[in-house]
Amino acid sequence: MRFRLLIAAMIALLPVPALAWDDYGHMVVAAIAWQKLDAPAPERVAALLPLNPDYPKWVSGVADADKAETAFIRAATWPDAIKGEAGYTNDGETPNGSDAARNIGYADKLQHRYWHYIDLPFSPDGTPVQQPAAPNAQTQITSFRTVLASNASDDIKSYDLVWLEHLVGDIHQPLHATSRFTHDLPNGDQGGNLVKITCSPSCPRSLHAYWDDVLGKSESVDEARTEAAHLLRTPMDVGTGTEADWVRESFEEAQRTVYAAPVGVGSGTFALDAAYEANAKKVAENCVELAGLRLGSVLNQALK
Repeated sequence: MRFRLLIAAMIALLPVPALAWDDYGHMVVAAIAWQKLDAPAPERVAALLPLNPDYPKWVSGVADADKAETAFIRAATWPDAIKGEAGYTNDGETPNGSDAARNIGYADKLQHRYWHYIDLPFSPDGTPVQQPAAPNAQTQITSFRTVLASNASDDIKSYDLVWLEHLVGDIHQPLHATSRFTHDLPNGDQGGNLVKITCSPSCPRSLHAYWDDVLGKSESVDEARTEAAHLLRTPMDVGTGTEADWVRESFEEAQRTVYAAPVGVGSGTFALDAAYEANAKKVAENCVELAGLRLGSVLNQALK
């Protein structure tokens, strides 16, 4: 019994892997982007995605006319999917060595978990903060969009395309752009993963997981398309900023919305109320729509 308790305690101290929006949110981002692609981007996407090893699963049973769009929507989930697939190595949450930033296409079997976020720090109680490591989500978006517009091989471009789909979604999840440092969490809260919450009737235990799930957890491409169409009914100005500006927006949104009352300083447990949950849903929808529109714009530029 003591041995099992010791193992459980050790597991609790391990870094918590960061997801964003769950698969559903990422698919909604991609479904919005697909609607905004201009020629020749859809044709290039249709040629690049079959190089991904999971492509047969994405289009199994799908009509030929719908394969490109369906694959594009499902591809946005691939960088999370490989965290649970055989043959890929968990190289940790902290970049280490020259392999951390390599871009070699599908021969790369590292999970690169640290590519999914950039933890801009802040502290509400004066705790010293730590600056984010590189590579991170921002550096990789810059790299991947540059490679897509280059003369690199299609294998590398395909790999970069699916990562770019995912990472643009990631950095629009506010908790993928920050870590809060407090007296009881002096090494940061890992994007809210270490902040405990409760909801009525139920919700995930951590603040980060709550925001991952706030849009829903469906695995349906059709439902993602429907949600994308719903969000696109409200036109939105995407601005002219770079990925650095998008990260800063998410960082500020986290401070303004995610860590707002009833979330207090520290690790919790904090009880989320109906007003917080309603506002979180609205903010998340805006973030996802922005991500989709910006992703479409990035791909139109890179693949023209």
